[in-house]
Amino acid sequence: MAQMSILANKMKLLCGVAAVTLLSACDQPFDFDLRDLANGFDTSNAVQNIEPRPKPDNRGVISYPNYQVAVAKRGDTVTSVAQRLGISPTELARYNGISADTQLRDGEVIALPGRVSEPSPATGAATTGPIQPAPVDVTTLAGNAIDNAAPTTPSAQPATTAQQQVTGVEPIRHKVERGETAYSIARLYGIPAKTLAEWNGLSGDLAVREGQFLLVPVTNTPVAAAPASVSEPGSGTTTPTPPSATKPLPAATTTVAAAPAPKVDAPDLSSTRTQASASSAKFVFPTSGNIIRAYKKGTNDGIDIGASAGAAVKAADAGTVAAITSDTDQVPIIVVKHANNILTVYANVDGIKVKKGDKVSRGQTIAAVRSGSPSFLHFEVRKGFESVDPTTFLP
Repeated sequence: MAQMSILANKMKLLCGVAAVTLLSACDQPFDFDLRDLANGFDTSNAVQNIEPRPKPDNRGVISYPNYQVAVAKRGDTVTSVAQRLGISPTELARYNGISADTQLRDGEVIALPGRVSEPSPATGAATTGPIQPAPVDVTTLAGNAIDNAAPTTPSAQPATTAQQQVTGVEPIRHKVERGETAYSIARLYGIPAKTLAEWNGLSGDLAVREGQFLLVPVTNTPVAAAPASVSEPGSGTTTPTPPSATKPLPAATTTVAAAPAPKVDAPDLSSTRTQASASSAKFVFPTSGNIIRAYKKGTNDGIDIGASAGAAVKAADAGTVAAITSDTDQVPIIVVKHANNILTVYANVDGIKVKKGDKVSRGQTIAAVRSGSPSFLHFEVRKGFESVDPTTFLP
C-alpha cells in the first residue's frame, strides 16, 4: 500500500480514538475513548461514501486477496464453523484467542488462520475467487451496515464469464489490543462505532476482546466536483469603457521628507520569553526531507515527507504514545497524544523504538522511515480526531 493515513488511519485507539489529560493517574489500560468528555465525533461525511460488506457464500466465507474471514450463522460455535470449512477447530480457536466451544453471534466475523477454497458457485457464491482490491489510502476510512442475504443454492445463481470476479476495497483487518474498545477503534479509523459493530456482528454492548480480529471498512474515492462554467470574454456583463489616456495627469507635488527620527534600540525580550512559548509554537519536523504529497482533507488527511529509508522519525512534540498498530499490510502506525487534545500520527515506519504508554520528549527518535519506492513518512495532525493541515504546525 503506497499511501497511508490513519486515521486519520489512518486513527487508532483509545482509560479512563482520544484524549485523557491525566494519563499517569489512570490505573486501567489507556483507553483513547473520550466518551465521558462529550467530545463529539462526526463521521457523517465519511458514511456518505461507503459500500456494504460483501455477501459471504453458503459456508459463510468472504475471501480477500490477503486474508479470508468466516461469518457465523445463528447457533454456530467455533467448532461448527471449523467443521463446515474442513479446518482444525483448535487452530481456528487459537488464532482468534477464544476456545473451540465458544458460542458465536449471528453475523459475527471470525478470522481464518489460512486460506480455504475460494468462494464459487459450488459454495453458493455468485462469483469466483477473492475480491480484487482497488488502491486504498489509509486516510480515507469509513463503514456501512451489513446486508445479510439469505443463502442461495448454486443452481439459483449460475456464474457467467462476466461474473467470475468482483472488485471492491479490501477492508483493514485490525487486531484488538489490551485496553481498546469498539469506540476507540472506530474513532481511530474515523468510522461510526455502530458501523464497526454491524460489519463485525458485535453484541449490543459493543464488547470486543483482546486478540479479536475486526474488519474496518474503507470509503470510496470521493467524486470530483464538476468544474464551474466559464463565460467567454465579452459574453457576460458589459465591459466598462476605460478612462481616456489622452487627458494628461495632474502635476505631482513632491514633499521633502522629514529628518529621520533618532534610532532607538529595541528592547531585548529574550530574557522574558519562556522556554515553553518558544518551543510550543511549532512542532519539530518529524523527519528530514521534502513534502512530496500535500494535505487535502478527505483525500490525504496528512502530508507525505520524502525521506531516505532508515531516516529517523522524531516525535513532533512531547507526549504519550497512545497507540501502535498497523494497516492491512502490517506496516506499523504510531499515534502520539499531546497537550490540548492534539494527536500526531506517523505511518509507513519501521524499527519502532517506543511502546504504547511511553512518554516521549520533543524531537525524540521513535522509529525509522520504512524502505520503499519511494520511501516516505506519512504524518498527520489531529485536533480531537479532526484532521488539520500539519504544515500549520511545522516550522
